[in-house]
Amino acid sequence: MRLRTLEDVFAFAEAEGVTLRIDGTEGQVRRPKAHRPGRKAYISGKKKQNTLKAVVISDGQGRCLWLGAIRPGRMHDVTQVRTEGIEEQLRLHPNVRAEVDSGYTGLARDFPGQVSAPPKKPGQDAGPGERNLYANTRHRQSQRRIMVEHAIAEPKQWRSLQRWTGQRQDLPEVMAAIGGLVSDRAAKRATVHMPSTDLVLARATAC
Repeated sequence: MRLRTLEDVFAFAEAEGVTLRIDGTEGQVRRPKAHRPGRKAYISGKKKQNTLKAVVISDGQGRCLWLGAIRPGRMHDVTQVRTEGIEEQLRLHPNVRAEVDSGYTGLARDFPGQVSAPPKKPGQDAGPGERNLYANTRHRQSQRRIMVEHAIAEPKQWRSLQRWTGQRQDLPEVMAAIGGLVSDRAAKRATVHMPSTDLVLARATAC
């Protein structure tokens, strides 16, 4: 089964009861020439470099299901998923669950029953009990979300994505192509939780 679009990914997740892991990754690009319109749009607030950022969606086994929503590095994570249509897919598939990091807190706020984000850090006047609860809750959420980090690491093994030296407008197509190759390879890889090497339906469809 090849998941080519966001619609395919969310339909698969809803049919199979898969909890999605959503996270972003950034790739460094050349700095636009001075005095060009939109030059600041590529400066990442996190890395302080000129980057393009993409969204990666994986399953609970660390297999990359989709890579896309490629935008200039200055765009906020939540804005990135909203402009790509991920927010709309969550509305269309109310049974789909997702794990995200703190950059998608706004998405978790809008979809409290579907999207899980790390809890808000307690204030300085918080007691030991509240701090321990925060640490334990964050640790459990990180354990559930860590698989997307493995999915992000695979495309970055390709030299082209370690530091892109070509034209910026060509990088989105290259990232999407590499994401498709990584997804195909991951689907054929057996895991501890899934001995089969095929990404197939886990439950038989009723005749």
